[in-house]
Amino acid sequence: MVKAAGLTGAALEGKASAGRKLAGDAAEAQALGFLQARGLSLVQRNYRVARGASAPGGEVDLILRAPDGTLVFVEVRSRRSTAQGGAAASIGSAKRRRLVYAAQHFLLALPTPPPCRFDVVAIDDGHIEWLPAAFDAG
Repeated sequence: MVKAAGLTGAALEGKASAGRKLAGDAAEAQALGFLQARGLSLVQRNYRVARGASAPGGEVDLILRAPDGTLVFVEVRSRRSTAQGGAAASIGSAKRRRLVYAAQHFLLALPTPPPCRFDVVAIDDGHIEWLPAAFDAG
Protein backbone atom coordinates (compact mmCIF):
# COMPACT_ATOMS: atom_id res chain seq x y z
CA MET A 1 0.00 0.00 0.00
CA VAL A 2 1.35 3.43 -0.97
CA LYS A 3 1.69 5.88 1.87
CA ALA A 4 2.77 9.49 1.88
CA ALA A 5 2.24 11.82 4.80
CA GLY A 6 0.02 9.16 6.35
CA LEU A 7 -2.27 8.84 3.29
CA THR A 8 -3.10 5.60 1.51
CA GLY A 9 -3.18 5.28 -2.30
CA ALA A 10 -6.94 5.84 -2.41
CA ALA A 11 -6.66 8.95 -0.25
CA LEU A 12 -3.87 10.32 -2.44
CA GLU A 13 -5.99 9.75 -5.56
CA GLY A 14 -8.90 11.52 -3.87
CA LYS A 15 -6.70 14.51 -3.09
CA ALA A 16 -5.40 14.59 -6.68
CA SER A 17 -8.95 14.40 -8.03
CA ALA A 18 -10.04 17.22 -5.72
CA GLY A 19 -7.08 19.29 -6.92
CA ARG A 20 -8.04 18.73 -10.56
CA LYS A 21 -11.64 19.72 -9.76
CA LEU A 22 -10.48 22.96 -8.12
CA ALA A 23 -8.19 23.73 -11.06
CA GLY A 24 -11.01 22.98 -13.51
CA ASP A 25 -13.44 25.21 -11.61
CA ALA A 26 -10.87 28.04 -11.60
CA ALA A 27 -10.29 27.65 -15.35
CA GLU A 28 -14.04 27.71 -16.01
CA ALA A 29 -14.42 30.86 -13.90
CA GLN A 30 -11.54 32.49 -15.79
CA ALA A 31 -13.06 31.50 -19.15
CA LEU A 32 -16.50 32.74 -18.09
CA GLY A 33 -15.13 36.14 -17.10
CA PHE A 34 -13.21 36.34 -20.38
CA LEU A 35 -16.31 35.56 -22.46
CA GLN A 36 -18.63 37.82 -20.46
CA ALA A 37 -16.18 40.69 -21.01
CA ARG A 38 -16.70 40.06 -24.74
CA GLY A 39 -20.47 40.37 -24.53
CA LEU A 40 -21.63 36.78 -23.98
CA SER A 41 -24.08 36.07 -21.16
CA LEU A 42 -24.25 32.94 -19.03
CA VAL A 43 -27.19 30.60 -19.59
CA GLN A 44 -25.96 27.57 -17.62
CA ARG A 45 -22.79 26.17 -16.14
CA ASN A 46 -21.78 22.48 -16.02
CA TYR A 47 -24.77 21.04 -17.87
CA ARG A 48 -24.61 17.25 -17.46
CA VAL A 49 -26.62 14.46 -19.01
CA ALA A 50 -26.34 10.71 -18.45
CA ARG A 51 -26.55 8.31 -21.37
CA GLY A 52 -26.84 5.03 -19.50
CA ALA A 53 -25.09 2.65 -17.14
CA SER A 54 -22.58 1.40 -19.71
CA ALA A 55 -22.08 4.52 -21.84
CA PRO A 56 -20.77 7.87 -20.69
CA GLY A 57 -23.07 10.84 -21.07
CA GLY A 58 -21.86 14.33 -21.69
CA GLU A 59 -21.14 17.62 -20.03
CA VAL A 60 -20.92 21.15 -21.32
CA ASP A 61 -18.74 23.38 -19.16
CA LEU A 62 -20.46 26.65 -20.11
CA ILE A 63 -23.55 27.50 -22.11
CA LEU A 64 -23.70 31.16 -23.08
CA ARG A 65 -25.72 33.38 -25.37
CA ALA A 66 -23.91 35.62 -27.83
CA PRO A 67 -25.22 39.15 -28.47
CA ASP A 68 -26.69 37.96 -31.81
CA GLY A 69 -28.77 35.28 -30.02
CA THR A 70 -26.52 32.33 -30.88
CA LEU A 71 -26.36 29.70 -28.16
CA VAL A 72 -22.71 28.91 -27.50
CA PHE A 73 -21.64 25.58 -25.98
CA VAL A 74 -18.16 26.00 -24.52
CA GLU A 75 -15.56 23.41 -23.58
CA VAL A 76 -12.88 24.81 -21.28
CA ARG A 77 -9.46 23.14 -21.19
CA SER A 78 -6.48 24.16 -19.11
CA ARG A 79 -2.89 22.93 -19.11
CA ARG A 80 0.14 24.11 -17.21
CA SER A 81 2.29 23.80 -20.31
CA THR A 82 2.08 23.09 -24.02
CA ALA A 83 4.54 20.19 -23.78
CA GLN A 84 1.85 17.62 -24.70
CA GLY A 85 0.27 19.71 -27.46
CA GLY A 86 -1.59 22.19 -25.30
CA ALA A 87 -5.11 22.48 -23.97
CA ALA A 88 -6.97 22.72 -27.29
CA ALA A 89 -5.24 19.62 -28.65
CA SER A 90 -6.54 17.59 -25.71
CA ILE A 91 -10.13 17.60 -27.03
CA GLY A 92 -10.46 14.35 -28.97
CA SER A 93 -13.31 12.96 -31.04
CA ALA A 94 -14.88 11.08 -28.12
CA LYS A 95 -15.04 14.28 -26.06
CA ARG A 96 -16.54 16.18 -28.99
CA ARG A 97 -19.23 13.47 -29.38
CA ARG A 98 -20.11 13.74 -25.67
CA LEU A 99 -20.34 17.54 -25.94
CA VAL A 100 -22.63 17.29 -28.97
CA TYR A 101 -24.78 14.70 -27.18
CA ALA A 102 -25.19 16.98 -24.14
CA ALA A 103 -25.92 20.00 -26.35
CA GLN A 104 -28.58 18.07 -28.28
CA HIS A 105 -30.18 17.04 -25.00
CA PHE A 106 -30.15 20.66 -23.79
CA LEU A 107 -31.74 21.87 -27.03
CA LEU A 108 -34.63 19.37 -26.69
CA ALA A 109 -36.02 21.46 -23.82
CA LEU A 110 -36.29 24.59 -25.97
CA PRO A 111 -39.45 25.31 -27.96
CA THR A 112 -37.43 26.62 -30.91
CA PRO A 113 -33.70 25.91 -30.95
CA PRO A 114 -31.66 29.02 -31.77
CA PRO A 115 -28.56 29.01 -33.94
CA CYS A 116 -25.75 27.40 -31.96
CA ARG A 117 -22.04 26.68 -32.13
CA PHE A 118 -19.30 24.88 -30.22
CA ASP A 119 -16.44 27.01 -28.91
CA VAL A 120 -13.31 26.07 -27.03
CA VAL A 121 -11.50 28.19 -24.48
CA ALA A 122 -7.97 26.87 -24.10
CA ILE A 123 -5.84 28.08 -21.21
CA ASP A 124 -2.16 27.21 -21.59
CA ASP A 125 0.14 28.35 -18.78
CA GLY A 126 -2.29 31.17 -17.97
CA HIS A 127 -2.68 32.36 -21.60
CA ILE A 128 -6.31 32.29 -22.81
CA GLU A 129 -7.15 31.40 -26.39
CA TRP A 130 -10.79 31.54 -27.55
CA LEU A 131 -11.63 29.36 -30.52
CA PRO A 132 -15.13 30.28 -31.75
CA ALA A 133 -16.85 27.57 -33.80
CA ALA A 134 -13.96 25.21 -32.99
CA PHE A 135 -15.92 22.21 -34.29
CA ASP A 136 -19.37 21.38 -35.57
CA ALA A 137 -21.97 18.80 -34.58
CA GLY A 138 -21.47 16.71 -37.72
